[in-house]
Amino acid sequence: MKSRFVIAALFILVAGLACGVTIYLLADEPEATAYVIVGDTAYPVDATTSKTYVRQLERFGGKAAVLFDDFSRWFTALWHGKRLGITIALLSLLAALALLGIARISDRSPR
Repeated sequence: MKSRFVIAALFILVAGLACGVTIYLLADEPEATAYVIVGDTAYPVDATTSKTYVRQLERFGGKAAVLFDDFSRWFTALWHGKRLGITIALLSLLAALALLGIARISDRSPR
């Protein structure tokens, strides 16, 4: 029984890391939605992190709204672009470690 868990863990680890690396290498970063022009150069910025946006959000929803908005944007960013490849690789690593832990526990239990 232990060898089945170990083989499954290795399969998940290899498949997840392969998928994660492939996605990371092939993915494009999202394009900017707003720009700030300084001199003759345009710099991409995120309009939702501007002081005006944060101030209005805090004014209408309080500090909790700002925290929830930051968390929501962070969590959403995990599933796009190069971060998706990193997320998949880490999730496969965690799943493989969980299966190895189950294999160790099942090996110790009396039959």
